[in-house]
Amino acid sequence: MHIEINGVAKSYHRRAVLREVTFAAKDGECIGILGGNGCGKSTLLSILAGVQPADKGSFLLEGNDLFRYTKVLRERVGYVPQGTPLMEELTARDNLRLWYTPAELARELDGGVLSMLGVNEFLKMPVSKMSGGMKKRLSIGCAVAKRPSVLLLDEPMTALDLACKQRIFAYLEERKRQGDILVLVTHDVMEMQLCDRWYVLKDGVLAPYLYDGDREKLAASL
Repeated sequence: MHIEINGVAKSYHRRAVLREVTFAAKDGECIGILGGNGCGKSTLLSILAGVQPADKGSFLLEGNDLFRYTKVLRERVGYVPQGTPLMEELTARDNLRLWYTPAELARELDGGVLSMLGVNEFLKMPVSKMSGGMKKRLSIGCAVAKRPSVLLLDEPMTALDLACKQRIFAYLEERKRQGDILVLVTHDVMEMQLCDRWYVLKDGVLAPYLYDGDREKLAASL
């Protein structure tokens, strides 16, 4: 399996946010997208997730343009945005029921992805009373209900405690081992360890970046 993002462009009110963004990834790879606040990282992921349209460009999965085949995009691509798109008045279990059949839900809570994320620890809790870490784990659990082979993640570990970060990190490592492709917008050092290649998005242009662990050098390049 491989993906190719070719020439993705987006402008708002004549301001170019993304300029011919191009990259590719194959089985088991994690691509890290780095950049300063407001540089267009979240816009890029939302376009790849089909939330908003690109002005031009293509998103190829095994040669098929997912911008044209939106049904395939919904089935093959999972999206975890910065926020938590959950029903606040519902419990974790009720939110999950919107995405899983009863049989799927029981299986994933008993040794599957939801068990690995620890969602079964707060199934009866309303979203409105959850911590940020609980909401993020539940959001990931909902995003992967259709077993997508490409997972888009917008800073999934931001402001979480270490235990929660470790749980999410372990889950994403497992997804890589299974051959799935991750595209990860991040500033987090732990998240960056997941990445096989890094790119910096600046002034709408995506360029390869060789990250060597030097945070000061990285900050200067953003």
